[in-house]
Amino acid sequence: MQWHTKSWRDKPIKQHPTYKDTKLLESVESQLKSYPPLVFAGEARALQERLAQACRGEAFLLQGGDCAESFSQFNAINIRDLFKVIIQMGAILTFGASCPIVKVGRIAGQFAKPRSSDYEIQNEVSLPSYRGDMINGMEFDSKAREHDPNRLIQAYNQSAATLNLLRAFAQGGFADLNQVHKWNLSFVKNNAFGQKYEELACAITQALDFMKACGINSKDLPTLRETEFYTSHEALVLNYEEQLCREDSLSGEWYDCSAHMLWIGERTRGLDEAHIEFLRGVKNPVGVKIGPNATKEDIMGICDKLNPHNQSGRLNLIVRMGAESIKKNFPALLESINKEGREILWSCDPMHGNTIKANNGYKTRVFDSVLSEVKSFFEIHKACGSYAGGVHLEMTGADVTECVGGSQAITEDGLACNYNTQCDPRLNATQAIEMAFLIADMIKNR
Repeated sequence: MQWHTKSWRDKPIKQHPTYKDTKLLESVESQLKSYPPLVFAGEARALQERLAQACRGEAFLLQGGDCAESFSQFNAINIRDLFKVIIQMGAILTFGASCPIVKVGRIAGQFAKPRSSDYEIQNEVSLPSYRGDMINGMEFDSKAREHDPNRLIQAYNQSAATLNLLRAFAQGGFADLNQVHKWNLSFVKNNAFGQKYEELACAITQALDFMKACGINSKDLPTLRETEFYTSHEALVLNYEEQLCREDSLSGEWYDCSAHMLWIGERTRGLDEAHIEFLRGVKNPVGVKIGPNATKEDIMGICDKLNPHNQSGRLNLIVRMGAESIKKNFPALLESINKEGREILWSCDPMHGNTIKANNGYKTRVFDSVLSEVKSFFEIHKACGSYAGGVHLEMTGADVTECVGGSQAITEDGLACNYNTQCDPRLNATQAIEMAFLIADMIKNR
């Protein structure tokens, strides 16, 4: 079947909103179609080149951000602090592993989430599940939980404002390596890993001072003054994604200009379903989540559909199996795929397979389980002679208490202190910094 921007509408679809007011939906779609693109095709091509380097083991993908962005918590401080912790992690990984880091945020579009059940029940009342602010509201009442097309417009506007600020941070001097000491968040500084970061920042400053003495400084060298920062989100709501498709005037190819990279979840990667159909036609780098029950046939089918020309940097398979399942299921699967000569960037999502419910009812993740899955991911690739190419983390720059463990030793009882997620538990800034130091050693030993 020939691809076009609407061809996904002829396929079965899962985890998608159902809108009662179809005329309002059509009106919203027309508005979105008339709006400017959020990103440009050339940026997506540049990201694919960086991801191709990661495929070859010459770089490493750091992808992280909110599980689901919020309309109510949207402000410059939250955007800044997430950007700050990602570039901190990038500095740790670059310096500690002597490896270029490709920084991709789960931001400026991550407003929708698949759910395990279509309905939520409280006190014998059943309402549609909350699916992210792009679709409906968190409040447990029938009006809030109705799927509202107007939310697509708000998601676009918030994404545009977020991207505007991210570009300013990345290119306006905030990311200058001479500012490396100022990136440390105040609440992280008192932690052992915050102090370790300060030591690393001192080493970077000494290196910059040496370079300055040799006549090289950030004023003359953009690579020291600026950083490349890309955006990504799960391409779940296709009524939104379709309207932001644009035909590139240089190449004549179609790009989804809502983000630089899009991915499909484990629940929506059916080979003859709408989400695969949509992403097969856009030329952005694309990702697919791979769970513990994935087979070689599944992955070969994904490669055939999404990367038929076997382009390096085009396809990112994001493994999310869980700390125990990855040890049992991934080695044989990876070994069988490696023999096929497919260009795949393998990255690890150690969050989704390690979600548990604490005794006090909070959904959480154990830091040691997250770390264990990442370690296994690296070890399995090394044993199979391939590259662990990236990591995909749900995280925030805020001082939340949503995941237990880490150097802060957050307990289940401590989760209530600042549990503030829209959906799934995230690593806080301190836990993310700690994870970066530990991953740096793994990259160095690849």
